[in-house]
Amino acid sequence: MKPGTWTSDNVPLTGLRLKRANDWGNGLVACWKRNLYILWLGLFLNHMAFTLSVPFYPLFLRDFLGIRSGLEAWSGISISISFLISGLCAPFWGSLADKHGSKLMLVRSGVGLGLAHLANYFVHDPFMFIAARIFQGLMAGFSPAAVALVGTHTPEKHVGYALGVISTSTAAGGILGPLAGGVLASWLGLRGCFIASGVIMLLSAAIVLGVKEVRESRSPTRPSVLQDLKHAAANPRLMRAYGLMLLVSTSVMILEPLLTIYVIQIGGTATNAALSSGIVFSAVGFATVLMGSVWGRIGGRIGYERTLLIGLLGGGIGNLLQLAVHHLAAFGLLRFGYGLFFAAVYPAINALVIQNADNGFRARAVSLSQSANQFGIVAGPLLGGILGGWIGIPFVFLLTGLALLGAAWGFNSMNSIRPGMRVPGSWAARLRPKGARHRRLDE
Repeated sequence: MKPGTWTSDNVPLTGLRLKRANDWGNGLVACWKRNLYILWLGLFLNHMAFTLSVPFYPLFLRDFLGIRSGLEAWSGISISISFLISGLCAPFWGSLADKHGSKLMLVRSGVGLGLAHLANYFVHDPFMFIAARIFQGLMAGFSPAAVALVGTHTPEKHVGYALGVISTSTAAGGILGPLAGGVLASWLGLRGCFIASGVIMLLSAAIVLGVKEVRESRSPTRPSVLQDLKHAAANPRLMRAYGLMLLVSTSVMILEPLLTIYVIQIGGTATNAALSSGIVFSAVGFATVLMGSVWGRIGGRIGYERTLLIGLLGGGIGNLLQLAVHHLAAFGLLRFGYGLFFAAVYPAINALVIQNADNGFRARAVSLSQSANQFGIVAGPLLGGILGGWIGIPFVFLLTGLALLGAAWGFNSMNSIRPGMRVPGSWAARLRPKGARHRRLDE
């Protein structure tokens, strides 16, 4: 930075303030790749620990906790309750991350989630299981803290690439987690999966101790969560991104309590249900690993709005195609194809949130995005559990596909015309590369 450089709030950087900004910028350049590698591994283990046991909750409720009727609803509640608590707590943890650093929040969440997974081992009735899930929600926050660190510790020109890479960590964990869980469940039982999840989560907490956080000097007066919400509400670009995050996460998680049950319905045997459903769950994660960083680079070149539109279209069509498939192998292949396109969605939304938030608000903006994500994760399993038992699981695919296509249409409509400027609004025009200039979310 040079004298005469201005901050995002139009305050000139001079003297000591300029020196601090230069020091922070130099530290940013020096450590961003190292942090990216460490956070990738930490998030990989975090998501592996999660997916190692969560996909098999319906089997645990049925075989160990005695739930026979209303299994879909119980499965939905057991998954949703943790994310409800996590969503309510996310702005609070984000505010603490801005005040004390995101690294501290990473370690806090890693240790807490490890203990929560271990607590599931001692559960012997459904209500104790719900209580353990509530505790897990209170300890959540690992992922938003990691994303905030990537967003604030990566040079602007590399943010899209870094977020694409970091998205592959959760996808890779989503591949190995269900597969390892299926094998462990057959070998050690479902309770053994909880022990493995807890140990892996504690390991991820130890690994992220190696992250180097370079912090800007901040005002000692911290805004409240309500002020954060008002700040975000004044930014229509952020609010649109949050709305999309809510819808997308709902569409993903609406199938979470149903896939294992559906696998049995279309040909998986009850004895091998854990392994078969683990393979199906892993298909989307494998596709995301292949395409996550690719979509990040594409987004940096053609704009995150266009990559988001492509991902929504592909995800909607992929869900509709799954409606017509009743063979286990073909269903797994379609899940893989769906994942190839849907891998574009989360990195694009995260990039838009970071791109459209002020530097000093980015960690809190990501936490608010995580809240929207968590509320979608809450609504999804609950809706899935209710609808799956009412209209049947295949029709849930239909509703999900239509919702994603509707989101793509709405997103295209909102971003086709900017006040005072005529912009081609056709689908082809929205998908055409636009060169070096990137249109913002409200354009």
